[in-house]
Amino acid sequence: PDRRRRERPACAFRNRRVECRVRRAAPEGIEDNNMPGEPPVAIVMGSDSDWPVMSETVKLLAEFGVGCTAEVISAHRTPEKAHAWASSAETRGVKIVVAAAGGAAHLAGVVAANTTLPVIGVPMVGWALDGLDALLSTVQMPGGIPVATVAIGKAGARNAAILAVEVLALENEGLRRKLKTYREKMAAEVEAKSAQVGAEARKLARG
Repeated sequence: PDRRRRERPACAFRNRRVECRVRRAAPEGIEDNNMPGEPPVAIVMGSDSDWPVMSETVKLLAEFGVGCTAEVISAHRTPEKAHAWASSAETRGVKIVVAAAGGAAHLAGVVAANTTLPVIGVPMVGWALDGLDALLSTVQMPGGIPVATVAIGKAGARNAAILAVEVLALENEGLRRKLKTYREKMAAEVEAKSAQVGAEARKLARG
């Protein structure tokens, strides 16, 4: 029998960059979704203060066995680097970009303007308007340069991972099966919580 164990991705936040590569053989019947070169998902954030939120994206991608990189690049403080990074993403083997920023939150738009790869924007909580400024800055892109904007904060970080997996799953049957299992697990959790609430309600009603 095949006793290969899936290894957890090695992730370390050093020198403003995270490398998360899934070093494993694909289980039987599941395609290996890592491509030559960089992992398929590239995460970029405007500040290292965004990392506690964006680490949720990395964790959820890891659950699906999807490799990623993460890096801090500022659209305003390092504009040349942002341009070069986005422009070279496709040639490096990247398939999807997840970009997170707060405040003016121009990072996702700058990336989208310099690549034809799908870009998912994650607005960060903070600054004067608790993330509303970042949400509007990320979602209000001009026609022709889309950014797929998700929710503010950790919910958005997790949804960005799911959306990235859904895009990759268009050409990966193994990921489609994992997504189906993930949805079924969520539904089962809701049913279990509903049963618990119902039991407590009946107990209270009896006095």
